[in-house]
Amino acid sequence: MHCVNLKVVTHFNTRSWPSRLVVDSDAAGTRRQWLNCNSNYKHQNVRLVKIVACSTSENLNPVSGSGQGQNSVLSRTQTYALLKQQLDVAAKSEDYKEAARLRDSLKIFEEEEPVLRLKRLLKEAIAEEKFEDAARYRDELKEIAPHSLLKCSSDATTLGIRVQVRSVYIEGRSQPSKGLFFFAYRIRITNNSDRPVQLLRRHWIITDANGKTENVWGIGVVGEQPVILPNTGFEYSSACPLSTPSGRMEGDYEMKHIDKVGARTFNVAIAPFSLSTFGDGSDAF
Repeated sequence: MHCVNLKVVTHFNTRSWPSRLVVDSDAAGTRRQWLNCNSNYKHQNVRLVKIVACSTSENLNPVSGSGQGQNSVLSRTQTYALLKQQLDVAAKSEDYKEAARLRDSLKIFEEEEPVLRLKRLLKEAIAEEKFEDAARYRDELKEIAPHSLLKCSSDATTLGIRVQVRSVYIEGRSQPSKGLFFFAYRIRITNNSDRPVQLLRRHWIITDANGKTENVWGIGVVGEQPVILPNTGFEYSSACPLSTPSGRMEGDYEMKHIDKVGARTFNVAIAPFSLSTFGDGSDAF
C-alpha cells in the first residue's frame, strides 16, 4: 500500500471550463443540471488547452482486485490511468526496463478487472481469428457491462452535417462514494454540405449501467443557436453526471437550412458513444 497524488491530464480543444450550470427540462417537466463546460466557442481555429483534474492523496493498490464499494472505483480508475501514463512516459524516454515493469503491472491489473480482461481477450481473439472465442467474450461483456463495447467516441453524418463526439471521465468532479460519476464530452459539428444551417434544438438519450434511460431536450447548445456555414464547423464542450461508473449517450440535433424561407427542419444524428471511468484506451477524436 502506498500513497499517490494523481494528476490526470486530458487534451480538449476548448478554451475554458467555467462552472456555469445549465438546466434542461424534458416534456414531463423533469429538471436536470448540466455543467456548461465551454460557453466560449469559435467556429474555426479552436485553441488547444489542457483540462487537469486532481484528486487528493489516498491509499491505492495497483494490483489488488479486492477493493469493494464505490470508493474503490475511484482508486482503481486512478491507478489504471497512472499506470498507463507512466508506461507511455517510460517508453518515450526509452527506459525499457521500467516500461516492461509497468506493462506487467497493467496486465495484472487488467486480469483482475473483468471488463478490461474480457476486452483484451476479445481483441486478441479477433486478431488471431478465433471468432468462436471472440463471440463468447463479446456475449460475456454484454452481460456484465452492456455499454463496454461502445467506444468513448462516435462519428455520424446526416445530409452533409458531420457530428463527432469524444467523452472523458473527470476524476476531480466525481464523488463515487455518493454515486456521482462526472463525464465531459466535446462535440465538433462540421457542415460539409453546400447550404448554411442553424442548430435549433438538441435531444439526448442518456442510459446508465443499470439500464435507466433519461431523455433531455433543450434549446440550442451552450446557450447558443449557432449558424454553421458551408465548409465551416462549430465546436463546444459540455458534461453529464451519472450515478453509475459507465453508461452511454446518443441523440440528435434539430436543424434547418437558412438560405430558403420556410425551409423544413431536419434531424441530425449523434451516434451512440460510451461514458466510462476506464475510457477506451484512445485519446483521438
